[in-house]
Amino acid sequence: MSDDLALADQLQRQAANCLRGCEIAVRVEDGGALGFEFEGTLCSVRAVTLAPGLDVLSLTCVLAWDRPLKPQLHKRVADRNNALQFGSLTLIAHERLADVLLRYTFPAAGLTDEALTTMLLLVLSGASRARQGLVP
Repeated sequence: MSDDLALADQLQRQAANCLRGCEIAVRVEDGGALGFEFEGTLCSVRAVTLAPGLDVLSLTCVLAWDRPLKPQLHKRVADRNNALQFGSLTLIAHERLADVLLRYTFPAAGLTDEALTTMLLLVLSGASRARQGLVP
């Protein structure tokens, strides 16, 4: 295993431990990403080495799926996107329905467990707030 892969694996294990420390049930998905649920939001986190010395965590949260694709949904997503502190919302249309995702990637190598936990919870709490009003 290369040093870059070892660093990414170590970072991903650290993220899993931080989430578990917050009593979040974390599982390893096919492909190696960590999967979990936070306040009704389905989430995935993956550690990746983008370049030597640049190890990041990429977090994706599914806020809503199969929502009717209407102008009201576009406005709600835009409003929530403007209010987000960390990450951005994406509306993915498929025919007359749409899914809403939050994505956030941040450099995480070298963060202490306390700092990484804080960062993850800040993003996840933003996802939880953004989800309100997007699902029935």
